[in-house]
Amino acid sequence: MKPDIHPNYRPVVFQDLSSEFAFLTRSTIAAKDTVKWEDGNEYPLIKVDISSHSHPFYTGKQKTLDVGGRVDKFRRRYAGAAK
Repeated sequence: MKPDIHPNYRPVVFQDLSSEFAFLTRSTIAAKDTVKWEDGNEYPLIKVDISSHSHPFYTGKQKTLDVGGRVDKFRRRYAGAAK
């Protein structure tokens, strides 16, 4: 393999903001934040709005989640386009 062309594949913590559920996996995604994990090590932190812990398909429960008024923002942006 050629050196210095592949992204850094490392352990990363993903945290579900709607349920405070977090899991450790490996990824190449860039992260600004870090978090101390259960094993005492510090890992990059990626915050996600929804995961398998809070998604209605996996939980069997319907939750209404509107982070930052996405629906209202969409309607304002495309209000004049639907003519």
